Amino acid sequence: MVKEFKLGNIETVSGVCPECEEDTILIAIVTDFYRCTNCGYDVKQYVNGSIKYLKLDEEDTKWLKRNNPSEL
Repeated sequence: MVKEFKLGNIETVSGVCPECEEDTILIAIVTDFYRCTNCGYDVKQYVNGSIKYLKLDEEDTKWLKRNNPSEL
């Protein structure tokens, strides 16, 4: 179960990080991209009947750097 909530202007969700495999809080970097508060790994949100968080591939990392360079 994914819970979504806001801390001020910061969007956060609860989910399982695919890197550390822990149930954790994920903080939005930009739309559909989140950072694990446990290990710091960046993940991409995937919705297809249920919400999952996936490891970023090289294409995602390039897009994220172009669109939010201060975060990486």
